[in-house]
Amino acid sequence: MTAVVPDAKATKPNVGGLQWPAGLSVAVLGPVIALVLACVFFATQSEHFLTGANFSLILQQEAVVGVIAIGQTLVILTGGIDLSCGMLMALGGIVMTRFATTLGMPPVFAILCGIAVTSAFGLVNGLLVTRIRLPSFIVTLGTMNIAFAATQLYSGAQTVTDLPPVMTALGDTFSIGGTQFAWGTIVMLAMYGLAWFVLRETAAGRHVYAVGNNPEATRLVGIATQRVLLVVYVVAGALYGVASLLSVSRTGVGDPNAGQTDNLDAITAVVLGGTSLFGGRGVIVGSLVGALVVGVFRNGLTLMGVSSIYQVLVTGVLVILAVTADQLSRRGAR
Repeated sequence: MTAVVPDAKATKPNVGGLQWPAGLSVAVLGPVIALVLACVFFATQSEHFLTGANFSLILQQEAVVGVIAIGQTLVILTGGIDLSCGMLMALGGIVMTRFATTLGMPPVFAILCGIAVTSAFGLVNGLLVTRIRLPSFIVTLGTMNIAFAATQLYSGAQTVTDLPPVMTALGDTFSIGGTQFAWGTIVMLAMYGLAWFVLRETAAGRHVYAVGNNPEATRLVGIATQRVLLVVYVVAGALYGVASLLSVSRTGVGDPNAGQTDNLDAITAVVLGGTSLFGGRGVIVGSLVGALVVGVFRNGLTLMGVSSIYQVLVTGVLVILAVTADQLSRRGAR
């Protein structure tokens, strides 16, 4: 039996007879066109938009959501969804900053502890989904609230300040052509490169697609689907921990109120990037493009002096249009 990812124009063989698309770059075409059109429009509205400093700012602003979107993409590719990602990011930030400042732990170990906590939550999500067979929506809705409460209780609802330089190092900048870029941006781009390689070139990555496309067929060809799902949720949790460090580096504090809308922003980026909410179809680079689309719209509307409430409105319209397009494409493929 063969599990095939929908809409693939070309495939290559995989372990166990599974196949994975080699020609899904077309899935990114729509988001890229949207990104280019948005840039052209805002360039006509503000003379400050097409500047190196402004594009650097957009990348810095979207670095946290961009990394969260990698984990969210993995979960959605398997047919699930993770509502807890933003709150886990906030909890990881509080844990690592409090461990470093209050407990006096070496900064590197404190950072690792923060990532370990978010990974542990990912493990809990994965176990509840795979062992008890609870819907991912319900599981992550519950852990989202648990993480929020834990963040507020452990921080005392107070911002953590006076952080060691190691924790804010990724917020430092370097110059390229006279434009300052943050090291956190480089980390985000490197992680997208790694995720692209794993999903495209390894058996583990192809199994993720297969589980999302047809879990029963995947199981019948000998792939441990439950183990794949569990690993996906743990890896996603670890990525939220990395996003915690990027958030702390950018703001210079541990903020207990961070991440409250990042779950929706990450889901929006993934959907705008062409990943199907029904699982099994999408490319990781699309999520990066989707995050940039959201960032460009918000930045452009801000430069135009448009109220932030309309920025939220535009984001909502974009995600509805993206999901509608995905649904229509699925119907057309039947």
